Amino acid sequence: MRYCIELSYNGTNFAGWQSQPNAISVQEVIEKALSTLLRTQVAITGSSRTDAGVHALQQFAHFDFETSVDVLNLTYKINHLLPFSIFIKRIFLVDDQFHARFDAKARAYEYRISKNKNPFLHNLAYQFGNELNIEMMNEACLLLFKYNDFQCFSKVHTDVLTFNCNIITANWTLNEGLLTFHIKANRFLRGMVRAIVGTLIEIGLGKITLVDFEAIILSKSRQKAGTSVPACGLFLTEVEY
Repeated sequence: MRYCIELSYNGTNFAGWQSQPNAISVQEVIEKALSTLLRTQVAITGSSRTDAGVHALQQFAHFDFETSVDVLNLTYKINHLLPFSIFIKRIFLVDDQFHARFDAKARAYEYRISKNKNPFLHNLAYQFGNELNIEMMNEACLLLFKYNDFQCFSKVHTDVLTFNCNIITANWTLNEGLLTFHIKANRFLRGMVRAIVGTLIEIGLGKITLVDFEAIILSKSRQKAGTSVPACGLFLTEVEY
């Protein structure tokens, strides 16, 4: 039987979602908790592989277990076993063919920038006080809809068959000193959102023009794009099935 987990987490103290040697990941911590409660080795598959320090307001994962599970009781028990930084919203039965990663139709992220020093946003936003031309940054966002190949915003040496992504939403909003970049696409490349934000900041600072931004996309060169912004401001906010 296949079960799906909906969860959220603060990624500050984790080396990302995916299990890896010599570092603590969100996946590893949940797998250990499930294995303890179900008294057998349990492996989970996540919908998105967030990097170290990245947070998730909504993340999904699936796991297989041979017999029926009292999902309400399991949800209650696992939340008491997990650290405060991980919250299991619900566990529910799904079709045996369901795949948390490959069945996802779209994912949405937010990148948050605090324009003022704010102790309550420590590790939850990039604190960046320089003045930015938000109108020009939103103009640059419109250019993202013209293209599908975003190799220039991908980490190098990435094992993917294509760099094509269909961007559905991309825009900036400002609310009480918190500047937020919203982006939604059918798929994302490794490091893509943080590289886009870093390049859009250069637009906002007047370091590059809209013509330059478009040339960067066409170049397919990561070296020509801006520096990746810190992971602390990035949130996976929605996974759509």
